[in-house]
Amino acid sequence: MILELILRWAHVIGAAVLLGTGAGIAFFMLMAHRTRDARLIAHVSRTVVIADWIFTASAVVIQPITGLWLAHLVGWPISEGWVVASLSLYVMVGVFWLPVVWIQHRLHSIAQAAADTGAALPAGYFRLFRIWFACGFPAFAGVLAILWLMVARPSITLF
Repeated sequence: MILELILRWAHVIGAAVLLGTGAGIAFFMLMAHRTRDARLIAHVSRTVVIADWIFTASAVVIQPITGLWLAHLVGWPISEGWVVASLSLYVMVGVFWLPVVWIQHRLHSIAQAAADTGAALPAGYFRLFRIWFACGFPAFAGVLAILWLMVARPSITLF
């Protein structure tokens, strides 16, 4: 059926965008941070914030819609173990992603203020960056686990 094919394609594209944008954002933020150059960090973090809102946020919305629609169309019960595990991990990833989005905005504001005044980055910037960095690991691992569950669809007994 053409609808099923379109939904599968959209769902895979959404997953690729989540994984790729997440990895790209983390890489560019880390590389900018390592320079300790407030001007560069302000520029890169501004771009990262825009990319997160355009790509990640749209994929975050599209994924559950295409996933649930596809499950319904194909006949996978939402109570299926791998589906429940995927959705649970999706919520967990969101719990880590939402603070990351806020922190990215703050890192940008702090770096921009430092760049505008020629000041060094304050201690608060580095504290927030460590939190941002730490939140990335469980979120990224969660996305990888969801992708594995999507592909393998293992038999998981929950109840």
